[in-house]
Amino acid sequence: QVQLVESGGGLVQAGGSLRLSCVASGRTFSNYAVGWFRQAPGKEREFVGSISWRGATTLYTDSVKGRFTISRDNAKNTVYLQMNSLKPEDTAVYYCAARLYGNSARAEDFGSWGPGTQVTVSS
Repeated sequence: QVQLVESGGGLVQAGGSLRLSCVASGRTFSNYAVGWFRQAPGKEREFVGSISWRGATTLYTDSVKGRFTISRDNAKNTVYLQMNSLKPEDTAVYYCAARLYGNSARAEDFGSWGPGTQVTVSS
């Protein structure tokens, strides 16, 4: 497994932007697909988006399409989640997760998880 740590969360006004980072340790990071998930209080964990191990393919849930963008820089062992036009309903703890090679939208498919970072969007 690869170890992951998220950063970049915080408080932002509706309509604003944040960029989350997921920094990995491990020499095989480039072989991992990385997903972003979020969980709001009282709600189930939700898939946000993911990026394939080569970075050629991204997946997004419908509610964030056109607003969020996932990218990766394997030389820096980092995957980014750029969040624009943020809405109060985006408020959640955001997690990144990794699995070897294959891209997925299922949390159950990811074996390595970061501790999460809080994103709060005010009206």
